[in-house]
Amino acid sequence: MDKNNTEQESYKLVSREYQRHNTQIAVKENIIGSKQFHVIAGPCAVESKGQLLETAWAVKEAGATLLRGGAFKPRSSPYSFQGLGEKGLKYLAEAREETGLPVVTEVMDVRDVELVASYVDIIQVGARNMQNFFLLREISKLDKPIILKRGQCATLKEWLMAAEYFLYGGNSKVILCERGIRTFEDYTRNTLDLSAVPALKNLSHLPVFVDPSHGTGKWELVAPMALAALAAGADGLLIEVHPNPENACSDGQQSLNLKNFALLMEDLRRLAPVLAREMVEQIE
Repeated sequence: MDKNNTEQESYKLVSREYQRHNTQIAVKENIIGSKQFHVIAGPCAVESKGQLLETAWAVKEAGATLLRGGAFKPRSSPYSFQGLGEKGLKYLAEAREETGLPVVTEVMDVRDVELVASYVDIIQVGARNMQNFFLLREISKLDKPIILKRGQCATLKEWLMAAEYFLYGGNSKVILCERGIRTFEDYTRNTLDLSAVPALKNLSHLPVFVDPSHGTGKWELVAPMALAALAAGADGLLIEVHPNPENACSDGQQSLNLKNFALLMEDLRRLAPVLAREMVEQIE
């Protein structure tokens, strides 16, 4: 028996064998998984209403199509900033109301799934929860798009099997997000595996995003890796942006400031047509 066919039996519904055409996911007027190239941008953590709105208006003006922001923050240290919780969710909803940008945030706990879903347009499952199967089952019941980040030590097969939980549970609106894996290299926060993008395109019909912020951990490496992700065939990016990264409550060292984000978006606009992709401005 062919080894690849044997492996794909573990992730039948997400496999390219099961569905030959690419899955496309509508988020308002945005079609993820099409020729459109989308950028989800915003702060690692929602720190205040003012900080979020300043960032939201800036990333929208620069060309981002969706806004990200963490309300519940999984931190390695219990003493680190843990997020604003529901207050952060309310700020995200207000930012969407004012700017028109759909919003994305991470859910950490099965008990918070319905609460988070009531405020946001896309649910994110972080690397730490990629194999939290009870959480995956609960989220699969939602009629909302899902971003599934790759676990720090997960193989492509393990990642696709995690995605299978959503489709098996009835939700096919799944976006895979490469965010770097743990290797022996310690200069960067993680090792961004851009080879995963074309590999996943071969194995699965699901859209693929790349997070160069977590993938490198260094703001000066974000732009070149973002451009490389577009060249590798990614459908979009997830980028951390903050008005004052040096004063950020979390991940300031890997966050672009507003000016650098705008410069990156200009470079993406120049590169996208060469690769037959379209940069889409947010529609009012």
